[in-house]
Amino acid sequence: MAIHNKSLKTLKWSNRQRLQYIELMAYYTGVVTRSDLTRAFGISDAAATKDLKLYGELAPDNLVYQQAVFGFIPTKTFNEVFADLSPGTVLPMMAENLPVAGGPQVSGPDTAGSIYGITIESLPLPERLPAKEILAPLIRAIKQKKKVAAVYQSLTDRDSQQQRIIEPHALINTGLRWHLRAYSEDTYDFRDFVLSRFAETTLLDTNAESSPQYDDDWMEMVTLKLVPHPKLDEQKQSSLLLDYHATDGVIELEVRRSLIGYTLKNLSVDTSTDHSMNPNANQLVVVNREEVEHFASWAFKH
Repeated sequence: MAIHNKSLKTLKWSNRQRLQYIELMAYYTGVVTRSDLTRAFGISDAAATKDLKLYGELAPDNLVYQQAVFGFIPTKTFNEVFADLSPGTVLPMMAENLPVAGGPQVSGPDTAGSIYGITIESLPLPERLPAKEILAPLIRAIKQKKKVAAVYQSLTDRDSQQQRIIEPHALINTGLRWHLRAYSEDTYDFRDFVLSRFAETTLLDTNAESSPQYDDDWMEMVTLKLVPHPKLDEQKQSSLLLDYHATDGVIELEVRRSLIGYTLKNLSVDTSTDHSMNPNANQLVVVNREEVEHFASWAFKH
C-alpha cells in the first residue's frame, strides 16, 4: 500500500483521530458510513464525506464503497494504517464508548447511544478512588520525586489518624482497584497503599531519598506459570488452554514480583497446596509455586 510519509506528517491530530475511527469501525463492524462519523464526532455531512475521501486517498486499497449498505467495507487486503486494532486497545474503547483512545465519551449505555452500534455492559463495581484533591499530591510527588505527608486508613491496628511520610514512585491498576507504590519512612520498606484509603495528603517540598531502582520487588520480573486445575475434565482444561493462549500446555505471565498476589487474585487461581478449592470457581493452579510464593505469601493458602 503506497502511503506518502509527507502526507501523514501534515495531518492534524483531529483528522488522524477520525481516520483511526474509520479503520476501527470498518474492521470491527464491517462497515463505516458517513453517519457514523457525524454521530461520533459531531461533524457535518460534508466534513464526514471529506474524511472518507481523504482516507481513500491515503489508504486506497483498504476500503471499497458498497451501495447496499451505503457505506465502505474493508477489502480482503485491508491493513491498518492509522489505528491500533489490537483487542487490548479496542475493547476498552468500545466499553467506554470512545471513538478513539483518549477521545470524548458519547453518552448513552445502550445500542442506540453507542457510536459502534454494539451493546456492551460493564459490572456495576463501586468506584474505589480518592477525591482529586487527595490524589493530585500523590501524582505530583511521583512526577516531581517528592515526599508526601499522608493520613492513611489502614486495616491494621495502627492509629489511622497518625501521619506518615511516604515517597511514591508508581500507580498500580489491579483491575479492581488502584494502589500506590511507595517507600514508607515508618517501616523502612517499599509497599502498596490502596488509593481510596488515603484520608489526607500533602505534597512536601522535600526531595524523595528513595527511587524505584531500590525497590527490588518492583524492578524484578518473574514468570508466573499456570495450568488448568487438575480436577477439571479434559475438555474444560483444553478450553482454558485455548482461552489463555497457552504455550505447550502452560500459561506464562511475566509479572513484577510485587504484583504476583494481585495477579493470582484477579485470575481466581487455586493457591492451596492440595488444590482443594472449587475447580469451577478457581480454574487455574500455580506450577512454579516454590519460585513465587515468598513474594506474595498473603495470596497463598496452606
